[in-house]
Amino acid sequence: MSEYQALLEQLQQQENELQFSAFTNETAFQIGTKLIERAKQEDKAIAVTIVRNGELLFHSKMNGTNTNNDQWIQRKRNVVHHFGHSSYFMHVEFKANGNSIEASHLDPKDYAAEGGSFPLIIKNVGVVGTITASGLPGELDHQIIVDVLGEFLLGK
Repeated sequence: MSEYQALLEQLQQQENELQFSAFTNETAFQIGTKLIERAKQEDKAIAVTIVRNGELLFHSKMNGTNTNNDQWIQRKRNVVHHFGHSSYFMHVEFKANGNSIEASHLDPKDYAAEGGSFPLIIKNVGVVGTITASGLPGELDHQIIVDVLGEFLLGK
């Protein structure tokens, strides 16, 4: 099994496990706040956006972030909405297959297959939005989200 294949299976497992039975505005606030708090604890600066069904439920930017982070958030969110997987899953899948956003006939100004946008999945419903972070290298943007969701949903 290739290194990419093992990582893709791990990322798919995260999407299978990190699902909500319901997701309210209060849930968005709790998750978003926990992401900001985690970044502060780690002395890192991120911007966080949570969107459900096209509605912005949470947005916060720490000192040290700027409009560039907002653009990255939008581009990574677009990948999740288009492909139905985390932006990091798509990053790894593209690398594994020698593919790219451009080869998928998508504009890289609008789409970024980099880590940091995770699908907001409701059990027995599917993807209804995104939880997105920007400010760290893509893999770390992804990791901070799955760490917080793991604690919130699974007590990990």
